[in-house]
Amino acid sequence: MPGHVRVREAYAADAELLAQWARTMADETEGLQLDAGTVLAGVEQGIADPSKARYFVAVREVPLAGDEVIAEPVGMLMLTSEWSDWRCGHWWWIQSVYVTPAHRRGGVFRALYAHVYALAAARADVVGLRLYVERGNAAAKAAYASLGMHDAGYDILEAATRDAH
Repeated sequence: MPGHVRVREAYAADAELLAQWARTMADETEGLQLDAGTVLAGVEQGIADPSKARYFVAVREVPLAGDEVIAEPVGMLMLTSEWSDWRCGHWWWIQSVYVTPAHRRGGVFRALYAHVYALAAARADVVGLRLYVERGNAAAKAAYASLGMHDAGYDILEAATRDAH
């Protein structure tokens, strides 16, 4: 793909696009049809309150004539934080990863990952990055392994206190 991938923090004006991508990702990966209003409210609250989440947007920049550049949003990643008393530090969880179909396998996730990895590595209070992946998603597991991630040996269990879909 031509152009450079740049990663930036999301801002309020990105909320509708990021919510749309989150819903598309849930449908593609888990066959879930999420409520548009709920997801939009969740994204808006996450963008507004970094203690809840931090969103990052990957944009592909394509140079035109002179100094002009077209920047197209092509992917996203959300970070949440989990405190670890065992390590006296935070694990940053990578969630809500989405790359537009036309830009998959073009380095977009790699750029998002490199960006948040560098942010985490620069902070003494962050012990590492984690994410969860569907058991049968071999392609995603291979992509994450190529970046140095490995199976942490845990299964995730949950008990919903309200309808999560």
